[in-house]
Amino acid sequence: MQQNPSPTRVLVVDDDPTVAEVVAGYLGRAGFAVDRAADGPGALARAAARRPDLVVLDLMLPGMDGLEVCRALRDKGPVPVIMLTARGDEEDRILGLEIGADDYVTKPFSPRELVLRVESVLRRGRTGPRAPGSSGPGPGPGPGPDEVTHRAGIILDPLARRAVRDGRELALTVREFDLLAFLLRHPGVAFTREELMREVWGWDFGDLSTVTVHVRRLRGKVEDDPAAPRLIQTVWGIGYRFDAPPETDDETHGEGPRYGERGDEGRQDERRADQGRDEGRGPGSDA
Repeated sequence: MQQNPSPTRVLVVDDDPTVAEVVAGYLGRAGFAVDRAADGPGALARAAARRPDLVVLDLMLPGMDGLEVCRALRDKGPVPVIMLTARGDEEDRILGLEIGADDYVTKPFSPRELVLRVESVLRRGRTGPRAPGSSGPGPGPGPGPDEVTHRAGIILDPLARRAVRDGRELALTVREFDLLAFLLRHPGVAFTREELMREVWGWDFGDLSTVTVHVRRLRGKVEDDPAAPRLIQTVWGIGYRFDAPPETDDETHGEGPRYGERGDEGRQDERRADQGRDEGRGPGSDA
C-alpha cells in the first residue's frame, strides 16, 4: 500500500499566545503540520527534535531575540525563515534579511497573507523562479529554468538547487538562489528592482529594500570584492545588471532572445521613467 507523503511542517515561534494560536490555526487549515514555540531556546529545541520545512519567526522574543534564533537555525543547515516584524523595526527587519531570512511580514498582518507567503516561499524552494515574462507579454526566456548554467566561474543547477563558484559550493538561501538563477539567465540586461521583485519574488508590490538587501548578500557570496563588484553591477537610476566576462561566458548554445535585444519601446520608456528614482535614496540602499 502506498503511504501518503508527510505534511509540510511549519514551526511558529511567537511569545504572544494569541498570535501564535491564530497563525497556527490558519496554517493548520491550509494543510500544514504546525509546531509552536514561545521563545528562542524552545524553538531551537523543537527544530533539533524535528527539522521544520519552514519557520515563522517573531523578531521580538524574550531573552533570545529572533535574529539570534535565525542565526542559530541557519548554523544547523538551510531552512526557509519568514520573520514577523513590527512596522517601525525597519533596521532590524533589514538585518533579518541580511542574516538569511527569506521573507518578512509586518504586524499587524493578515493571517491569509501569511499563509500565502509561506506557500510562496516553499513553492519557490521546490521550483525556483518563474519564467521571465510569465506575468505578461514580453520576450522569450534565455536558458530554460531547469538547465544547468555556466557563467563567470559559476555553475548553477536549478534541479539540484546547487550553485558552485570556482569549485566551491555556495551557501545560498532560497531567495538568493532564485535571484542568482534569474540574473545568470539574463547577462548584460539591466533590471529595475520592481522587475526583480516581480520576476524573482513573484510579487507585484512590496518593499524594494528586500531586493537591495538580497543583492548585497549575494554579492558577498559571489564577488571577489563585494565592495567593488565586477559581476552584479548597480545601474544607477534603474537597478542591477549581471556582467559575465566574455572569456567565461560558456552559455552560448540554445539561448533565445534576451531582454533588451529587441526594439521594445514601451520597455525602454518604462526604464527611462525609472531613472528619476535614485536607488540610493531608498531604505537599505546599496552603493
